[in-house]
Amino acid sequence: MKKDWLYWTPRILSIMFILFLAMFSLDIFGNGYTWWEIIIGLFMHNIPVFILTILLILAWKREIIGAVAFYFGGLLYIGTMIYNALQYPSEWYMLSYSLIIAGPAFILGTLFLINWLRRKSITPTTRKSSIRK
Repeated sequence: MKKDWLYWTPRILSIMFILFLAMFSLDIFGNGYTWWEIIIGLFMHNIPVFILTILLILAWKREIIGAVAFYFGGLLYIGTMIYNALQYPSEWYMLSYSLIIAGPAFILGTLFLINWLRRKSITPTTRKSSIRK
């Protein structure tokens, strides 16, 4: 029972992180857009949310997918912020903002990796004995 927290923690925190990212799309409302523009804006804002949701569904049973996906997502976001800072040199302070997104992504990737390593060490290495029975 004590080891169940390691199974559920990255999954629950991933759902919370995805909802946190989805919350940023709500800025589309109240700007005088038509309904069609709001729908397109919501879709565009939530593309990372859709991708992370699909990856979380895949990572639910295969934790290594979650580890790679969240590490890659964090690195991609930091890379995007560095690129933007190079384009607009006065905006270097925004690089520190990337920790708000990339930090939790790295933590979630680490939790999925720990869970995957723990599960890998528990499972038997050979399946021949189970096939013969």
